[in-house]
Amino acid sequence: MITKMFSLLVLVMVLGTGGFAMIKKPVTLEGVWKFKVDPGNKGIQEQWYKSGFDRSQWLPIDVPAYWDRYNNLEAYDGAGWYFRTAEVKSVDLPLSIFFGGVDDDAEVWVNGIKVGSHTGYSDPFSLPIDHAVKEGRNEIVVRVNDNSGPGGIYKPVTIVPTDQISRLLRTKYAERSSRKSAAWVKEAVIYEVYLRSFSKEGTLKALESRIPELKKLGVTVVWLMPIHPVGAIKRKGPLGSPYSIQDYYAINPEFGTLDDFKSLVKSVHTQGLKIIIDLVANHTAWDNPMVKEHPEWFTHDSSGKIIPPNPDWTDVADLNYDQPALRNSMIAMMKYWVRDIGIDGYRCDVAELVPTNFWETARKELDAVKPVMMLSEGTLPEQYSKAFDLTYAWNMYDVLEKVISGSTPATIFHDLLKTESNQFPHRALRLRFNTNHDKNAWDGPAVEKFTPQGAKATNVLVFTYPGVPLIYNGEEAGNDRKLSLFEKVDIDWTKGNDFRNLFEELSQTRRNHPALQSGSYVPVHNSDSSTVLTFLRKSPNDMVLTVINFGSSTVTANLQLPYTGSGQWMDLFSKNILEMKKNNLDVTLAPLGYAVFIPQLKKK
Repeated sequence: MITKMFSLLVLVMVLGTGGFAMIKKPVTLEGVWKFKVDPGNKGIQEQWYKSGFDRSQWLPIDVPAYWDRYNNLEAYDGAGWYFRTAEVKSVDLPLSIFFGGVDDDAEVWVNGIKVGSHTGYSDPFSLPIDHAVKEGRNEIVVRVNDNSGPGGIYKPVTIVPTDQISRLLRTKYAERSSRKSAAWVKEAVIYEVYLRSFSKEGTLKALESRIPELKKLGVTVVWLMPIHPVGAIKRKGPLGSPYSIQDYYAINPEFGTLDDFKSLVKSVHTQGLKIIIDLVANHTAWDNPMVKEHPEWFTHDSSGKIIPPNPDWTDVADLNYDQPALRNSMIAMMKYWVRDIGIDGYRCDVAELVPTNFWETARKELDAVKPVMMLSEGTLPEQYSKAFDLTYAWNMYDVLEKVISGSTPATIFHDLLKTESNQFPHRALRLRFNTNHDKNAWDGPAVEKFTPQGAKATNVLVFTYPGVPLIYNGEEAGNDRKLSLFEKVDIDWTKGNDFRNLFEELSQTRRNHPALQSGSYVPVHNSDSSTVLTFLRKSPNDMVLTVINFGSSTVTANLQLPYTGSGQWMDLFSKNILEMKKNNLDVTLAPLGYAVFIPQLKKK
């Protein structure tokens, strides 16, 4: 509980729910708000955020909560607008509005003035409201855009003194250390393979023949999307989603046989690489034998009917981890693929929908077989304690487009790491990416979303920013096709040599520079910080400087490096050498241009 924060009394009266509070500390905005769906995205054009707008017909809704709890909103994805009022008696000290979590994206207005926005469901965030808030009655409007699954303001909202934001952001896990990961995990370059699209044959054998090619690219860990047979009942599309698992112990006949998979594992290991597979532990296909043999292992509605995890995922049935026998069965299956087949770990689909204590037990038993990599498609800080090595950095992906468009400054990448340091344990590894199978299929290929040059610039960030980089198959060929999860779409491998060369250089740079694998991150000030991102990665005997121009114009940025000295810096791509005078370095970059420098200098 936060104690007295400031001497001047700030009086806030919350009117939306009839509540009244005298505060010297954060005030909750939990309770009943007004709400309206916006399936046609008319709200912005019609200015639903405007002060005094008529919202008398908007419906009541609880906050915090997903809007899916309401019967008529169970399957709704899209925009939804929230409204309430708050009366502030004093604005003598800075105030912010803090959101514990919004799914997925949020835009916020106070008194008709936009105070900011946030992209992505996984992180808490705050927005300063000093330029919009006033003494007396204030109108708060939040537009939430839900891309899929549950949506809404699902965690508490508070008005807080700005100087207390860091306390709200900091979790108990930030005081702890993550589990210790093997060196090959921390140093990994992960390559995600979607077998249907990777080759015309769409088989394990076709992938095996190209493992030397992946090694040359710089890959150290091969991740295969689900390799198991796909359910036929309630299938989506002609081939069905690979995340609808019919049999956890079998190989999808589309891809080949178990012997083919064993041969692939052997070839990967012969090349000195590791291999992990996708594990879908949250749900199964409707024709998985478990549905008939163990219906008690599944989630049921009030009528006793087995249900999907959410209304959108109609092709799968939700598993219930309250059942000890289910847990034992799933762990036995996980051990089989590690012990008997030889895989090196798992990427765990929607891992935060499965209890963390299940993952902790599973990890302990897997590590008794051999050291493994465990990658969570989730963002829960608690997963680092005993279960996972890596979690998804959705937060980084979510801001890439905004930075390139100019609506968010490049310094947001410094802020992301500050937020992560308040959320996650020490040494927590995050998976960095500019695309993956979900984002390619639903948002579009990276070359389409960011432009080809933007795809290159964002990959430079992925490989030099703290974390573990991911390459999605086809990115090395500049893939410009959406790779559907429900049918076969082949990657065009005939182009994109410039992308392949870039990945080879980035992988080699990461391999040769310990600073990029585990070094500290040091923000570097520059004269064009709204569009140009500059930072150092440092380890005791190594240093790398990254400079990326996310803007649409050529710029010469003056960098002020955080030490005094003179000397030269060499760009690892162009091999150009720049002279640093004292602590100043001038770098000229084209739109979406980049440079990665190593020092050729003696520090003073």
